[in-house]
Amino acid sequence: MGNQTSEAKGFYKLSWMQRIGFGAGDMAQNLIYQTISIWLLFYYTNVFGLRPSVAAVMFLVVRLVDVIWDPIVGTFVDKSNPRWGKYRSWLILGGIPLVVLAILCFWNGFSGSLVYAYVTYVGMSMCYTLVNVPYGALNASLTRDTNEITILTSTRMFMANLGALCVKSLPLIIAIFAPKVLDPATGREVAVYNTPESASAWFITMTIFALAGLLLLIFCFTQCKERVVMDEKASADVKVSDLWMEFVRNKPLRVLAFFFITAFAMMSVGNAADSYFMTYNVKATPLLTTLFMWLGTIPAFIFMPLVPAIKRKIGKKGMFYFFLGTAIVGMAMMYTFVSIPATKDNFVLLCIAQFVKSTGIITATGYMWALVPEVIAYGEFTTGKRIAGIVNALTGIFFKAGMALGGVVPGLVLAIVGFQPGVEQTPLALQGILWMVCVIPAVLLMLAIWIISKYELSDERMDEINRAIEARSL
Repeated sequence: MGNQTSEAKGFYKLSWMQRIGFGAGDMAQNLIYQTISIWLLFYYTNVFGLRPSVAAVMFLVVRLVDVIWDPIVGTFVDKSNPRWGKYRSWLILGGIPLVVLAILCFWNGFSGSLVYAYVTYVGMSMCYTLVNVPYGALNASLTRDTNEITILTSTRMFMANLGALCVKSLPLIIAIFAPKVLDPATGREVAVYNTPESASAWFITMTIFALAGLLLLIFCFTQCKERVVMDEKASADVKVSDLWMEFVRNKPLRVLAFFFITAFAMMSVGNAADSYFMTYNVKATPLLTTLFMWLGTIPAFIFMPLVPAIKRKIGKKGMFYFFLGTAIVGMAMMYTFVSIPATKDNFVLLCIAQFVKSTGIITATGYMWALVPEVIAYGEFTTGKRIAGIVNALTGIFFKAGMALGGVVPGLVLAIVGFQPGVEQTPLALQGILWMVCVIPAVLLMLAIWIISKYELSDERMDEINRAIEARSL
């Protein structure tokens, strides 16, 4: 009876099928959007034929479009009530055009055309918002239970990183379809995936990932049930201006927003640099490149399931401090190994450093998504409005602002250090790539530690807030 009463107040328990179904939505978005985040700059400069500086400007322009588009989507989502569900409907309505445009981003039919690149990339990013903002709000609509949200977030990030593992296997998959050339050093044929001749291999691989993502979005749609949402009367009062008002009056949201900027800038710079690092600094084969990138994801399967226990042991902030610090240590190790002649060619040492770095990044940035329902509930507690779509639009703006920095910085650094695709790089170019892998992300992580130290919503405080909200409806 007690459990039924608790559930009636919004503290719902979810089945494992529901948790996995929700997580499938993030796995789908990783298969599609993380492929673009990690590989599109590399594809543009090495296969499609754009200059790094031109690509960097385009990445910035796309993010500026998002600043206008995201709040419109957030407001529209909160005001609308589609027949299939306030939030989950958009997994299908936005998912289909997202898949089509993501595939077209990797089509080389208009090779070197900046107009084509802009149209497909801007369109894909707008459709991604149509999926990602409602999906983020869907989390907060399933339950108010903070422990359940922690489990849900851990499951979601486990699934998301399963998708990321697939994305980081891209060199191996492309190698299946890419043209082969004779390696004079070994006398064996090797696949070439960083030249215009490999364009069809990129297109086929993206088509496979995107269609798999669509199937996962459909599965997520079938398993999620929205039970904590605004009623239609309250929805009608939502305005675009609520977005900025919420940002001004909701301090935990502001802290989280700036953390998102910093975290996503750090991840975007590092992810974009990894492909250049392995191709030019390490001169790795597709197999070794894939192995190195796998180590950027594998820690998720070890540590994300442990997050609820770790959080209970050392607290929310303690967990952020520990894992962000671990990531900085891993970056320092990698920079040292590459810079010292005696160790720079030791691939095993690089893999150890990659594992340490990734353990910290994945755990800290994975858990940050559990804070989004908290700032939504805090806003509802202070204003009476549960504007989950608008809050997720705000977090979307800021994580895309971080990604804009992450997209612009690598392109500008490559241009400054004189990177030229397909040739032996100068020492300055190699050092620029190394800075993108280790130094710039480490500086951003230090800033992230300071930002998250300002977050004030403990689990105990959140339980009080959620109980107070539910008591209002009695």
